[in-house]
Order: sequence, then C-alpha cells, then structure tokens
Amino acid sequence: MQRLRLVFMGTPEFSVPSLEALLEAGHEVRCVYTQPPRPAGRGHAERRSPVHRVAEERGIPVRTPRTLRDEAAQRELADLEPDAIVVVAYGLILPQAVLDIPRLGCVNVHASLLPRWRGAAPIQRAILAGDRETGVTIMIMDAGLDTGPVLLERRVPITRDTTAQSLHDELSKVGAELLVPALEGLALGSLKPIPQPEEGVTYATKLSRDEGRIDWTATADEIDRRVRAFTPWPGTWFDYAGERVKVLEVALADDGHNVSPGVVLDSEARIACGQGAVRLMRVQRPGRAATSGAEFLRGFRLKAGDRLVDRAQE
Repeated sequence: MQRLRLVFMGTPEFSVPSLEALLEAGHEVRCVYTQPPRPAGRGHAERRSPVHRVAEERGIPVRTPRTLRDEAAQRELADLEPDAIVVVAYGLILPQAVLDIPRLGCVNVHASLLPRWRGAAPIQRAILAGDRETGVTIMIMDAGLDTGPVLLERRVPITRDTTAQSLHDELSKVGAELLVPALEGLALGSLKPIPQPEEGVTYATKLSRDEGRIDWTATADEIDRRVRAFTPWPGTWFDYAGERVKVLEVALADDGHNVSPGVVLDSEARIACGQGAVRLMRVQRPGRAATSGAEFLRGFRLKAGDRLVDRAQE
C-alpha cells in the first residue's frame, strides 16, 4: 500500500470513521480542517466538533478557518503539500484554488448514489422520497455541487424500519470502508474516475425545522416516512391544546375508513390520515419524558372521534 500525505476536512460525527480509517491504514494525515467551535448547551460553552476532538486525541494539528477563499489560507494549505485532500461533510465550499492544490485531487465521501441527492441532506431526502435504496459515493471533487466523477460506490437498502439516524450510522461506516481502497486505486492508477450520468439528477435541499410539522391530510405512508426521515433532527410534531407534541415513532395501521384526517380512531392512538392511518407509538409533551401514544391520549382524555388539532384554532 502506498502511504499518502493527506489533509482531512470534516466536521460532524459522520466524518469520524473515515478519519480513523485513514489513520489505521497508515496514511499520514498532516492536518485536519474542521468547523470552528460553536456555543452549545445551556451554558453556551464553545464545543469542538467531533472531528476536532478525535484529531486532538490523535495528536494531529487542527485548523478551523472560517473561509478558504483568502490567499493566506490557501498558501497555508498548499504548504502542507498533500497528495490528496479528503473531504467528508466539512461544511465549507472549496474554491478552485484549493481543489487544484493536491496532485491526486480532492476526494469526497458523499452519502447518496450520485447523481441522485446532490447537496446538503441526502440521507433525509432519500427516506422522505420513499427511495428503496441509497448508498455512498466516493468521488473526485470539481467546482460543481457534488458533480465530480465517481471512483467507487456501494448500495444500501432503505427499509420500513430505517430512520435518518440508523442510515447515517450505516453510511458513515460504509464511507470509511470505501475510502481507503478508493484512495489506493486512485494513487496506483487502477481506479479511473467515471463521469456521473446526466440523467437522474436530484438535489437534497437543506432541512428546516418547519418541515417537521405533521400534516394529517398527508397519506399514512408519507407521515411515516417524515417521522423516520427527521429522526433525530429536526424532529416531527403537531400542536394540540397549546402544546407542541413531538412525534418520536409511528407505525402504519389499518386505514381510517373514510374518517376525517387527524381524527382519533381508538384508544391505541390510531390516527386517521389523508389516506390510511398511523399509530402513535412514542410521543413527547414539552418538558416531559417520552410516552406511548395511548398514554398521551389518556393524559388529554382523548377518545375515538376526537381530532388532533390545536384547540386554539378550532
């Protein structure tokens, strides 16, 4: 195996297995670039990113520039003389001057089967759209948004039980497994980057908190996918009696027999949807522990025929 001089750019927990895989493979990670520490928690103390913490534990120099567009930052990066720059969920745009620095290019681990779901939230968008599979793509970065040629990919199924959290964890692991052979093949010339197909391009736009609101007029399948896609963030919720109730888990149930959407069907917390019904498995009221849907109904003395709409709006 050829030992490479690398710069690693990544920030969240998703990136950590890839960094660790490079180190275990014996590559020289000369520096880690990550997002600056951010205020977090009740005390708003600055918290280093997961990648930052791992790099420091391993004794790797860490840099946290707020931009890579200025010439000083670019010269500092070029002075590291990396064979390749590995980018895994970094969070900054790499200008062309940075892309041109390493002799082997900038290699990106992306959590979808490109060209489907280019962009910021491929894991959540794949579940939300009802895709039956997704995967990881290792590509050479260019100036476009996830448009570069592909080195390797691996497919991963999406099942009825898949949540964004479980898929995140699996794709993070798969990305780390693919990264090392992709770099080796690139360095040896045994892997040739293949341009992405022009057909099938979709974009995974950034998530917003408002997307978590449950619309009971949607189909049961759509609501089930939304809950799984937005677990753990931004979460799904509905308003009732002036409270924002988090929906942590649902299950598809027998249909609502033409009952209006949002109507409670029974004491087991089956709720009619625009088509079909879901059962509230776990919900959480503000400031309280998570509970079953049936316990939630009992807490509000809700019975079959009542509607889950905010009473202030009735």
